[in-house]
Amino acid sequence: MQAAKKKAAAPPVSGEAAAVAAIEKAGGTVRPLAQNDERREVSFYLQGAAVKDADIAPVAKLTKVVHLHLGNTSVTDAGLAAVKGLSDLEMLHLEKTKITDAGLAQLKGLAKLAYLNLFGTAVTDAGLEHLKGLTGLKSLYVFETKVTESGIVKLKAAIPGCNVVKGW
Repeated sequence: MQAAKKKAAAPPVSGEAAAVAAIEKAGGTVRPLAQNDERREVSFYLQGAAVKDADIAPVAKLTKVVHLHLGNTSVTDAGLAAVKGLSDLEMLHLEKTKITDAGLAQLKGLAKLAYLNLFGTAVTDAGLEHLKGLTGLKSLYVFETKVTESGIVKLKAAIPGCNVVKGW
């Protein structure tokens, strides 16, 4: 009679590996920014409305995320809690999402954020108030939002050098 072979226990999956697997299962991608560069780009680009807040939640477990593409998804203000701790984030695409002024409060600590696309969201001048501490912000896209010229002037006074694009 043969002795039953012991199966080797599967190695534990790290938090980041599990997060990457969950993101990929939801249709997203996690890629290095470049060869020999440990910074990352996470993208749900072209995944559409099927991507919800729960699908992007694993992003919070990743480190060195510098680009995050959530455009054209069903992400809401609550989903931005996953973005809140991404201290290396430089570029954030939120165009055509369900983001409002309240969600922008989650971005307050993102000191390295240089690019923010809010095209086609419900953001108003009140939401821009949450961005005033983002002194590294260089490009902000607010066309097809409820942002006014007055709000843009106030933001530019708080962040000199920020290019705010309202539309054509």
